[in-house]
Amino acid sequence: MTQPTQQRKILVVDDEPFVLKVLVRQLTQLGYEAILPYEHAQDALAALEAEDHEIDVVFTDLQMPEMDGVEFLRQLVARGYDGQVVLVSGEDLRVLKSAEKLAYSRGLRVLGSLAKPATREQLQQRLATDAPDTAANASDAPSYSPDELRAAIAAGQIVMCYQPQAAFATGEVAGVEALVAWQHPRDGLVLVGRFLKMAEQHGIVDDVTRGLLPALLEQARQWHALGPDFRLGINLSMDDLASLDFPDFIVDAARAADFPLSRLVLEITETRIQRNRLISLDVLTRLRLKRISLLIDDFGTGDAALAHLRDIPFDELKLERSFVHGASRDSSLGAIVKATLSLARQLNMRTVAQGIDDLEDWKAMRDMGCEVAQGAFVGAPMPAAQLAGWHEAWTQRYASMM
Repeated sequence: MTQPTQQRKILVVDDEPFVLKVLVRQLTQLGYEAILPYEHAQDALAALEAEDHEIDVVFTDLQMPEMDGVEFLRQLVARGYDGQVVLVSGEDLRVLKSAEKLAYSRGLRVLGSLAKPATREQLQQRLATDAPDTAANASDAPSYSPDELRAAIAAGQIVMCYQPQAAFATGEVAGVEALVAWQHPRDGLVLVGRFLKMAEQHGIVDDVTRGLLPALLEQARQWHALGPDFRLGINLSMDDLASLDFPDFIVDAARAADFPLSRLVLEITETRIQRNRLISLDVLTRLRLKRISLLIDDFGTGDAALAHLRDIPFDELKLERSFVHGASRDSSLGAIVKATLSLARQLNMRTVAQGIDDLEDWKAMRDMGCEVAQGAFVGAPMPAAQLAGWHEAWTQRYASMM
């Protein structure tokens, strides 16, 4: 958590003396007393060493002589700086956002970025926010071995959670995305992202999919009453895409559960198609021939998104959260989302926005013409038993929004 105001030590570096004085004055007016201002990045680094790394927040410009802001951030990482960072610059907003993303990727605790001239209110807002988790502390998360996962499968610890989706136009439930989770005896509920890569590398994912799918389809059949076009989304792994018999397995499981194939959506990330494109194309084409929907997940984050739309019969598209959340406030994100939705409409694809985290996101994506919403604003992943209660609460909340 953030420290009390009077205890936080702030370092500010900007090569423009006037801008530097304004920033220091604004921070002082906000109640911050320990402020170290520098016009040169090298002097700021020397101060960091002299203060024995007891700097809580670093404000830095990007366009500076001798050492620019990007190099300065790299030097902070090299020196093991573990405080927080705020970028304040007059550069183009896209350059500023790129630098912010770079800093975050290098493991710095980034509070955000601000365009010059930053207001006192903007500075206060940034300093009142805790930095999100970064790649630097991702290593603190527990790691799991293949043997642990196999034992968990045998012990029945692998369970399903469901994240609801709602139609922008009507608020009606559009379906759920089924998410594999591990009910770990020590770590609690662990979502699949924490162990998926390991499971795929050791060929365990296929066991999970085939073991859980029959019960999953039987469960979903009971939810048809939640919406007139209720759909079940299931994520496919690389193992699934490499199994030529997978389409037949899906059809047999759906028939046994009396679940309509037309209400089944198989979600595929672009990167998972790459391992064996020929077999993947075989499997995916057969699935579409059986009237199963194919959704291209996290669209725009892979290396060959447009080629996949050309070669594979996708009929649904999901926008990745990093493009959706905040698109109403970021003109670059807004332009990307509008272009993507326009492309999807021309290809007659159903569109889903992942990352609808607040009312502003909801209104922005609805006004841009997206069809289905998924995210914290609609509902977090939940056990099957909680879905009916969520539906009742969501119906009341949507009515109050209109």
